[in-house]
Amino acid sequence: MWYNLRMSICKVTIDGSLPRTLGLTKSELKSAAVFFAEKSSARIGVPFRAVTVVLQNDAFSAETHAAINGVEGPTDVTTQGYDAMPPEPEGIYGELYVNVDQAVRVAPKRKDWSVAKELFLYVAHGMDHLSGADDHEPADYERMRRRELAWLRQFSSSASR
Repeated sequence: MWYNLRMSICKVTIDGSLPRTLGLTKSELKSAAVFFAEKSSARIGVPFRAVTVVLQNDAFSAETHAAINGVEGPTDVTTQGYDAMPPEPEGIYGELYVNVDQAVRVAPKRKDWSVAKELFLYVAHGMDHLSGADDHEPADYERMRRRELAWLRQFSSSASR
């Protein structure tokens, strides 16, 4: 099926709260999510229609990770995709459960990296998963990570203009 990607609009909703100490607003996170949805959509040729980004802590992450993936413990992002419900147009619908606690823990361990950038990476990774990308094999993980880091660089460049 062919889609006109320029005509598609991805509605992104941010649910939950960001600690003020992060220096990141929901609006900035939403802009990043829309950008990554567009990149992921272009990669597969299918429009993203609606994605909710749910900000969570470790405890909530562990619950959703177990409920959705059957895996114990918190993770960076858990992705849940949905089929279109008539009369919705075909495309990608889903939720990204993003672990803010983990981003706060991991970001300081990376050189020249902020918590905001770590959260953006989790959102890019979730969008990549929503489009069908898989990271179970090392080569697939590396391919996803290279793509997501390229998206981060492109987003940073477009945001600084």
